[in-house]
Amino acid sequence: MKTPLLSICIATYNRAGYIGETLESIAPQLDDDVELLVVDGASTDNTEDVVHQFTQKESRIRYVRLPSKGGVDQDYDKSVELARVEFCWLFTDDDLLRPGAVAGVKTAIKEGHDLIIVNAEVRDRNLSTILQHKRIIMHDNKVYSPSEMEILFIDAMSYISFIGAVVIRRSVWINRDRESFFGTEFVHVGVIFQKPMMESTIILSEPYISIRYGNAQWTPRRFDISVFKWPKLVWSFELISDQAKRRITPQEPWRRLSTLIIERGRGAYTAQHYNDNFPSLPVSRLWKIGAWMISRLPTKVLSSILCNYCHLTRRDTLLRLYDLKNNS
Repeated sequence: MKTPLLSICIATYNRAGYIGETLESIAPQLDDDVELLVVDGASTDNTEDVVHQFTQKESRIRYVRLPSKGGVDQDYDKSVELARVEFCWLFTDDDLLRPGAVAGVKTAIKEGHDLIIVNAEVRDRNLSTILQHKRIIMHDNKVYSPSEMEILFIDAMSYISFIGAVVIRRSVWINRDRESFFGTEFVHVGVIFQKPMMESTIILSEPYISIRYGNAQWTPRRFDISVFKWPKLVWSFELISDQAKRRITPQEPWRRLSTLIIERGRGAYTAQHYNDNFPSLPVSRLWKIGAWMISRLPTKVLSSILCNYCHLTRRDTLLRLYDLKNNS
């Protein structure tokens, strides 16, 4: 058998309730150029049994169970190491591939790009309602040269926090620093923006992925990730200007009490977050009092107020409204 062109690499842990539907969306699109590799970080549920139902019927699906859970960054890195292919699609274990997705990505691969960013639609947790038709609003594919990494950063950075969007040449991944980004939750972003690509990048305008919104395993840690880890990563890239970074996130978004109010309304900011993060920070006593009070506001009342504000001002997206409604 010839070496596949593309490996769809899924790192998973305790997702038996979702991964079967994900694999069902991928399996019909496999061919001799495409394999599916599932790397299991030692799940304690019946994830292995669910995946084996597919491996028994399809030889192009491989399952590797790790002796222990390494974390999302380490396990995705391991999946790329295990994939003996030209390109790796770092896909998620609860979202779906739409029909034609693999064919669209293969076409882009054959055009010679190093990195392919696959657009997505966003649905609710049950996949029954579309919250956003396209994560990146664009009518046509867009290509970026290696000298246009900052433009790519501005256009796509907020979206590619979603790892399932990333298809990358395996040699690029293997030859770059990954370990420095273990523990960030976004190793793929670190790999992409630590230095320019050797060849071009393309964003596919067609939404080939259906994202199951609000179901990420890091959702319970959303406050720590979005307010501390993500900004620290965004501001770490030397080839990107501060002006471009500010377009993605403030360097220290937690300093804005408005950010804390929104996160409290979403149910992400709690008194425990305040106790863990803020008492020792070099900020004014008045700011600490404000942050402490916000952490104790009634979440349901606050989310209802914010939701009404969003409707009245039309200043928000369906995604944030969905968050607020699910906490009200």
